[in-house]
Amino acid sequence: MRGLLLCCLAALATCQSLRYDITLNPKKTYEYKYEGKVNFGLDLPNLAESGVKITCKAKISGVSERMFLLQVSDLAVAEYNGFPGKNGYDASPKLTKRIAAELIKPFMFDYNNGHVEDIRASTEISTTVVNIVRGLLSFFQVTVKTTQNIYELEEIGIHGKCQSHYVTEENKETKELNITQVVDVMNCREKAAMYTGMATAVVEKLSKERGDSIISTVRYLYSVKPTAEGGLLTRAHALEKQHFSPFNVKGGTFKMQAMKELALLGVNDTTRATTYGPMESKGNIVYKFADEDTKIPIMMQNLENPMQKAMDLIKRLAEANNYSVDSITTEDAMKAYQLMRVIPYEGLETMWKQFAENKGYRRWFLDMIIEVGDARVLKFLENRFKVGDLSPSEAWQTFLMALQHLRASPELVEMAKVFLGMPFSKSDIYVWQTVALAYGTLVYKHCTYYTPCPVAAVQPLLDMATEALRSGNKDNMVLFLKALGNAGHPSSIKTIMRFLPGIAATPVDLPLRVQSAAVQAMRLIAARDPHSVQDITIRLFVQRDLPAEIRMLAFMILFDTKPSMAVVSTVTAHLLEEKDLNVASFAYSYLESFARSRTPDNHFLSTASSVAVKILAPKFGRLSYRYSKAMHMDWFHDDFLAGTSSEFFMLRSAANMLPTEIMSKGKFHFIGRIVQLLELGVRAEGIKELFNASASGFKGNVSFSDLQSIFSVLQNSDVLPNDKPVFSAYSRASGQEWYFTDISKEMFQNILKAFSPSAGKGSPLWAAMEELKRGTSWRYTRPFLVIEARYFQATTLGLPVEISKYYNSITALTVNAKAGANLLPTERLEQLLTSQISMDTDGFAGVTKDFWVFYGINTELFQSGSQLKNKVTVAVPWKFSTKINVAEKRFELDFPPCKEEIELISQRSNVYAVSRNIEDPDSPKVTPIMAMSEVKPEPLQILGPSTWHPTSRMCAESNIYGLGLCVEYELKRQYYSEEYPLYYFLGYTHMGLKIIPAQATKAVDKIHFEVNAGPSRHPTSVRQLLETLKRLSKEATQRVTLSSDSASSVRRSHPGHHDILVGGMNSTPEAVFNFKAFAMSGNQKPEGYDAAVYYTPEAWAHNAQLIVSQVGANTNWKMCVDSSVNVSAEAKAHVRWGAECQSYEMTMKAAATYLPGSKPALKAKVHWTRIPEYMVKMGSRIERYIPGMAFLLGFYQENDSNAKQEVSASVVAASTDSIDVKIKFPEYSVYRQAMPFPVPSTGFQELPQNITAQE
Repeated sequence: MRGLLLCCLAALATCQSLRYDITLNPKKTYEYKYEGKVNFGLDLPNLAESGVKITCKAKISGVSERMFLLQVSDLAVAEYNGFPGKNGYDASPKLTKRIAAELIKPFMFDYNNGHVEDIRASTEISTTVVNIVRGLLSFFQVTVKTTQNIYELEEIGIHGKCQSHYVTEENKETKELNITQVVDVMNCREKAAMYTGMATAVVEKLSKERGDSIISTVRYLYSVKPTAEGGLLTRAHALEKQHFSPFNVKGGTFKMQAMKELALLGVNDTTRATTYGPMESKGNIVYKFADEDTKIPIMMQNLENPMQKAMDLIKRLAEANNYSVDSITTEDAMKAYQLMRVIPYEGLETMWKQFAENKGYRRWFLDMIIEVGDARVLKFLENRFKVGDLSPSEAWQTFLMALQHLRASPELVEMAKVFLGMPFSKSDIYVWQTVALAYGTLVYKHCTYYTPCPVAAVQPLLDMATEALRSGNKDNMVLFLKALGNAGHPSSIKTIMRFLPGIAATPVDLPLRVQSAAVQAMRLIAARDPHSVQDITIRLFVQRDLPAEIRMLAFMILFDTKPSMAVVSTVTAHLLEEKDLNVASFAYSYLESFARSRTPDNHFLSTASSVAVKILAPKFGRLSYRYSKAMHMDWFHDDFLAGTSSEFFMLRSAANMLPTEIMSKGKFHFIGRIVQLLELGVRAEGIKELFNASASGFKGNVSFSDLQSIFSVLQNSDVLPNDKPVFSAYSRASGQEWYFTDISKEMFQNILKAFSPSAGKGSPLWAAMEELKRGTSWRYTRPFLVIEARYFQATTLGLPVEISKYYNSITALTVNAKAGANLLPTERLEQLLTSQISMDTDGFAGVTKDFWVFYGINTELFQSGSQLKNKVTVAVPWKFSTKINVAEKRFELDFPPCKEEIELISQRSNVYAVSRNIEDPDSPKVTPIMAMSEVKPEPLQILGPSTWHPTSRMCAESNIYGLGLCVEYELKRQYYSEEYPLYYFLGYTHMGLKIIPAQATKAVDKIHFEVNAGPSRHPTSVRQLLETLKRLSKEATQRVTLSSDSASSVRRSHPGHHDILVGGMNSTPEAVFNFKAFAMSGNQKPEGYDAAVYYTPEAWAHNAQLIVSQVGANTNWKMCVDSSVNVSAEAKAHVRWGAECQSYEMTMKAAATYLPGSKPALKAKVHWTRIPEYMVKMGSRIERYIPGMAFLLGFYQENDSNAKQEVSASVVAASTDSIDVKIKFPEYSVYRQAMPFPVPSTGFQELPQNITAQE
């Protein structure tokens, strides 16, 4: 019994001494087999995928108690590119050899309590290879707790500092502990991830509630064998899945699956110590990024000898795109960008010396160097500014783009400060403005990545703004306030306040344009310090003694802070007491626009604005567009996680007839970010005073008398003030102001003199005409990397998954022109008005836009992933001669005949599975994600239940002119029937618009166009034709009325059109406009078309007739159109065409109706008597789609027996922001009530109330 008890106690003691926490014995050598692989694709049958697999053996031996040595052997790398089930992994022996050369060298790491701490390796080992080692060692980064089966903790891993969720379970048979670890990589506190190229794109957090574009999950499984020394890791498996979509992941995704396994092969006693050379620390287990700028994911090239390769590429690109854009070579621009990023500074200076004397190479080099993006480009530009070997135009353009593409690190921001003090920067007004504005942009980007942002970054701008205020330099005040606006630094608030009326502690009398710049300088601070900006803008808005413009701008900036319901309620209460109708109208229209907003960022603001509008509507709901307005319109789609918004501001004041300021801007909402698009603004300064003083005849109805009044006013420019600009304009992109100009009185007068008819030989226009007479040639070509937006994230394998978007464009414009000998006047420019001008010209205008989206693994050694490639080409070559006779208002153009096919617009895109490696960079594996069918598809062919492959080529050819216009397209999609937006775009796409030569009835020497804008006589037969047309038109429109009552009332109140027309046609009528399009063939009579417009006004209506006649032998085709717009807001048109206008007939009619007490409405009707067969077929095809489209748009359908051969529609203003729509077809009607309408109907409600009612 004692022996049995002793055995039990010994067994119990043994069990209690076993440990599960993973340890490594420094006296042992562990050998493991490791395999890791990653795949990218859509995880759907018949769609291509790509991947990479790494296998090896790993030996871990002890060096000291906590230090261990890792040796890798038997490395094999394989690539996958093809279709699941049809293709397998292909070995990559060259790549294996390249990576093995580094991996065979020993690595050292510290290991303590289940955590890998410091990894060391030889100096020459690349970061990529160290990261692969991190992927292997991360299996040993695990926390084991035996006191709990389920536990959570935040710990460091290869993905960063993230939350881990553990579940443990003991295998009763083997006694092994099975551990499941799930890492929450979506919410890491310190994540191994990085964004580049997105500093100016505002994060939109609320869109996350509607969906996301990336979802990642990571799971580890461990089997741990207990021993007395600690847990022995016998097996481990990791699976990481990521779903990515350019849209909402709920709507279909690309998928990444990374998997790795570790299996124990054996444990042995360490027999002898391993020797190793000197090592350096490579960091802990967290994934490290390095030199990502040089790893462009959409291509791979050997980067050895980069300077010579870059020079050769720049020369080739400049020559290939000299006259036009060579779309085949445009992708080489990306190779040049990558090469420029690895050239040392000395190499850049050498390239400049070789390119500086060649105008074409010089321009291309300056456009390429901006993509270097680090200290080298700043040093290069600093040297250019010191030497002064750039023209002002080259300097400001290169500096602007270089700082836009510069990494905003603290060191580079400090380096950029030097340009603010260089004499060359101040040598030209536009260079000086660009230096200040671009530095502000750099500070803004710096503050995006470094929080809190140091004041030192913005301090130079603060000092210069303060000095401008102290010295009273108003131009510098505006400039540095704009620069502070670009910087958006919260610390600049105190400085900006010194320029604000009613806010500054020491009031200063400043011009309105300075105050305006100060208010707008807070536009980007609004997102970073909303409470401070709200406090200031509310204080400005409520001060009724301030200029209306400043109050309205303050209100606009206030709403950039996304104010709360309480803040909106405060300004609403104040508006109820507002006396300035311009301020009230501006604020109310802005609130009304936001009440209809649907974008996520305005979700709460829209609700608050809706409440405010209901309170304010009784008082301000009917203010007209004569007052200031602010309009916001937007659209957002949850499935696409994308939308757009646009805003328009027109600021007026009671004292000025012209708007004080006009601004427009747009935004693009995409996958959780807001990109601000182009913003334009014009500010009337001195010119408004000119019009106030001199424009007595100006009525504001944009009539001819208004134009005459404007021209007469401009002649009185001497009354303009000398101390303020005539007007100012600015432009912003991505929220950053990059250009502004102030037109001074002197500059304005010089422009007027240059284009004055009395100008003589000293004017710039005269010099330009002299050059044109000699023959001139002008070329402009520019490559531009518009977007390089990248996101990197670590994977469990230690390989970086990257999502990148690249958008590059190459634009070319070439103009060659030579004027005729009679161009130059003898004394003054006004003599041109009485002479005939002739000119021959040829040239090219075009652009090629390349767009890529890459999703996959990207290292300097290999790439594997999915890639979208889209190319859009626009090419417009021309060659023609022209004759212009200003006195006779005659313009002639002669084009040569079409001899070859010209592709005007082309768009091609496809999605590929791509695999590239550095050992064979010129032979990448690029497989279309859908296998292209060998069978040529028929139009609208459906190949299977999940494949859609339509193709079409439609051409309209003219045998008169010998040319045709073709539209062609081919699409290929799979899983198109799925209700996922991603699949709408995946696959091959080609669309094109072409001009093609066609068989002509006779040889065409030239195509002649002629426009006569002056009165011209036509044969007497035209009078009879017009008389007949008017009579038939009257009869037809009497048959087609919008209302029998309204039509009869109109007929009773107006004399017969026919009687008055005939009475005024005793003489041959004159056409007010004539257009001819002829094909000329030697001495033969021309063929083509002749169109004439006749205007026959009446006291109560504006009548016009159009007659188009085919010219040529044996033809009597004509088209006759009679149109009329009367005082009853009714428009009608009667169209007849065919032989002598007798074959076919159609009538259209529309009217606006409004009576006191009723709702405004628009009604329209189209009636046809006889139409060609092709129009019948086309109408039938379109009609088939109408019910389905109407349903998607929220319309209802009802079967009706409506009038045959007729379609009518009515639109009724149901409320200030909705309409009722009803469309009647012969056999059914579709309708929708209370349809949201983005434009407020306040202006429509104020139509004159004496308009005749129409039912």
